[in-house]
Amino acid sequence: MNKKQKKVLIRIIITAVLLVVLHFIPVAGIPRLLLYLIPYFVIGYDILRKSVHGIVNGQVFDECFLMAIATVGAFVIAVVNGSGDYNEAVAVMLFYQTGELFQSIAVGKSRKSISELMDIRPDYANLETDEGIVQTDPDEVETGAVIVVNPGEKIPIDGTVIEGSGTLNTAALTGESLPRDVAVGDEVISGSINMSSVLRIRTTKEFGESTASKILELVENSGSKKSESEKFITKFAKYYTPAVCISALLLAILPPVVNIIAGNAALWGTWMYRALTFLVISCPCALVISIPLSFFAGLGGASRKGILIKGANYLETLSKVKTVVFDKTGTLTKGVFDVNGIHHGTMEDSRLIEYAAIAESPSSHPISKSIQRAYGQDIDRSRLGIIEEIGGKGILADVDDVKVAVGNDRLMQHIGVDYRECHCVGTVVHMAVKGQYAGHILISDTIKEHSAQTIRELKAQGITKTVMLTGDIKNTGESVAKEIGIDTVYTQLLPAQKVERVEELLKAKPADQALAFVGDGINDAPVLSRADIGIAMGALGSDAAIEAADVVIMDDDPIKIPLAVRHAKKCMRIVYENIWFAIGIKLICLLLGALGFASMWLAIFADVGVMVIAVLNAIRALGIKDIKTA
Repeated sequence: MNKKQKKVLIRIIITAVLLVVLHFIPVAGIPRLLLYLIPYFVIGYDILRKSVHGIVNGQVFDECFLMAIATVGAFVIAVVNGSGDYNEAVAVMLFYQTGELFQSIAVGKSRKSISELMDIRPDYANLETDEGIVQTDPDEVETGAVIVVNPGEKIPIDGTVIEGSGTLNTAALTGESLPRDVAVGDEVISGSINMSSVLRIRTTKEFGESTASKILELVENSGSKKSESEKFITKFAKYYTPAVCISALLLAILPPVVNIIAGNAALWGTWMYRALTFLVISCPCALVISIPLSFFAGLGGASRKGILIKGANYLETLSKVKTVVFDKTGTLTKGVFDVNGIHHGTMEDSRLIEYAAIAESPSSHPISKSIQRAYGQDIDRSRLGIIEEIGGKGILADVDDVKVAVGNDRLMQHIGVDYRECHCVGTVVHMAVKGQYAGHILISDTIKEHSAQTIRELKAQGITKTVMLTGDIKNTGESVAKEIGIDTVYTQLLPAQKVERVEELLKAKPADQALAFVGDGINDAPVLSRADIGIAMGALGSDAAIEAADVVIMDDDPIKIPLAVRHAKKCMRIVYENIWFAIGIKLICLLLGALGFASMWLAIFADVGVMVIAVLNAIRALGIKDIKTA
């Protein structure tokens, strides 16, 4: 509770105590009125001031005006009737302020979750200069400069480690609690916290283009993109409040006039009281406050899990998704080639990999790198003798003075060696040693751990169609799709053809449903932009993903996709609950108030009570429960 909230709480307590004390003081007339004005001004002076300020500035129809006119009117009626019952007027203001305090605390809780994310903003950078290390503003650090990050400090700018090794806490960025190990040559992103030893980093971006800055900009701007529900409530309140004020005025005037015409008593006091009750009931603050708060809390809750949604409009669209289209490489698979098998080998597997790794050591091709990783040892290049590259086929090399051939089936045909076909999906590297076939190495892209579970979870949440688009050959694409449970797969697609497929799917779907495309955000930007909602995977440090996508998942785990969909549906369910609850209760109480069955006490429940309930319901959107992974 902040300082301002504490002051309001003190005023509430003082007012409540004064009301209890005044109840036992036997005074009447003007002294009684003056005594009750004390707690009234203690609890309501700021509301009265705001209502006067609103009238002066032409903004008459707000909740402060409604509270002021209703409570002042209640005092006037009590004086005119001579009842001396001023408890109701003070109590209305007291309960209204209590409701405002609850709302303030709820909003504060939601903003705290956002401020925790904002804590990734670095305050300074330790810049290496000729004079030594100088602490400077991150904005002043140029690309290519060297910075030093000590244990416990945030990495201020994206860069590459040039000295040191350690562990980074990336929880604020990805929502993952597991630390990340880094060493020389590894890329690091701003906003991460160095947990262990000193790191020297060469910057690769300016501060304004770094990951932390991009994320903060995304979150800060998300509130400006209103959903259709928010736009409806804003428009609704604009016309609703003047309408009920006019209705209250007519309620106070027309029935007495009709009574006079009919020859009956006017009953001005009775109808004035009903009109004031009608005004208190009509205050739309429950809708005006709780709906934006629901979206605000929803965006904040998602960001804490490393799911950045660019605005409430995208949160609303995400809840309507029925078709999810996936890119394959880097989205459902790791995008890293690994050795997944050695078949038909005529020597030990380790020996075969050793020969292949040494022969391929001069190459930087991903296939070569995967063989070298599988070998897992430092390569002694002195063991490599004469080497000849056969274009489009492979390599002939001398390893330890042994003739080794590493390549595809065309290389085997080129050197006249019979080879064995591989019936598994992937890239096949055939090997011959001393002119004899020695077996083949199967290299393929590895499916991510949670890809299959992701598809199952999406279908459990009502996703009716899952599609995979890939540039891979048919066998590879269909094998991956079958393994993880994708409904439809399109293979051997160029980037432009991916857009065409998405266009076809968009035309085929019902108008009230949405299509989401999930990609790695780098080469899928056109498709991300064309879909109803674009979701970028593994976007740490990727400018293209943040720019093109509507939702950015800050790590490589696809399980965050069904988590985001589930959270969006929960938020929209809360929004609709609040809309129907608030409007329903308001209409019932307005009718009761107009007919004289509702007192000012019921009116304050209809206003403050509904607002408190709606706000408490809205902050449930902060909660986001992880999906249990197998």
